[in-house]
Amino acid sequence: MKKNISKKSLATSNINYDLDLLQNLYKKMLLIRRFEEKAGQLYGMGKIGGFCHLYIGQEAVVVGIQSVQIEGDSVVTSYRDHGHMLACDMDPKGVMAELTGREDGYSKGKGGSMHMFSREKGFFGGHGIVAAQVPIGAGLAFAHKYNGNNNVAITYFGDGAANQGQVYESYNIASLWNLPVVFVIENNKYGMGTSVNRSSAGDNLSDRGKAYGIKSEVVDGMDVVAVRDAAITAIDYCRSGKGPYILEMKTYRYRGHSMSDPAKYRTRDEVEKIRQNSDPIENIKTLLNKFGLEDENLKKIDTNIKSIVADAAKFAQESPEPSDSELFTDITIN
Repeated sequence: MKKNISKKSLATSNINYDLDLLQNLYKKMLLIRRFEEKAGQLYGMGKIGGFCHLYIGQEAVVVGIQSVQIEGDSVVTSYRDHGHMLACDMDPKGVMAELTGREDGYSKGKGGSMHMFSREKGFFGGHGIVAAQVPIGAGLAFAHKYNGNNNVAITYFGDGAANQGQVYESYNIASLWNLPVVFVIENNKYGMGTSVNRSSAGDNLSDRGKAYGIKSEVVDGMDVVAVRDAAITAIDYCRSGKGPYILEMKTYRYRGHSMSDPAKYRTRDEVEKIRQNSDPIENIKTLLNKFGLEDENLKKIDTNIKSIVADAAKFAQESPEPSDSELFTDITIN
């Protein structure tokens, strides 16, 4: 059996947190949660086609890391990507429009859930091929180093992807060339329907970076303050020219691998136990209460975010479908 990391208390961070910062973290996490709930609803109604992988339960990971980034940093991730887009401040309307295959989506309705991009926001895509984004992340880091711009590439992948060969090719080249890349393993404990305990040897996936001389840390990915603290350490390390860093986020997804997955490989009790004891949004709500923010204020924030998500869904469904000619744009025909 794999070791469980001890939970770091939200109140014991070594870094000062004021109420405004904590509220912003809460708002972003809640936006992702409510957006994903609406996306799941629209999928069930047949408004979203193709694949749809929800990020519910993992919100603390991307929000904590994004809070440390600066302008010019780049992000690349896998197909479970809506949360990363929203954390990068991509417009919820454009993201939802892309999910519904509409003209006003970020990829003009042609990418759908797994393939949308925003160069303006430094988001270089979700990618549908398992682990394919990892060497892309190393390439983005190479570009930052080549251009001397002091930026860092944040490269997300899951526990299932961690067993793919291109991950280790990327570790090797990143270490050899001292590239400014933070490899973020979002270990949500299940690669599709297979428990990480059954598919991956060793206690921690991040330990595999030691063979390449890469520093690493295992983090409670359900605690946004712990994530942010670790991200400060990792990103500062990379930005100072010391090379790559691995953060393994021990997190959990509440829904199936995708919307078509009934998730019968785990019990309801398992999921409910995580919800009751480790939910990232409930964790930060508790901390905000300690800072003096009352539940009434939190409910107002929730109401406002639900309105933003409802507007995004309305915008998406009213956006026109792309014309047939759009099939031939942005491609090269020889």
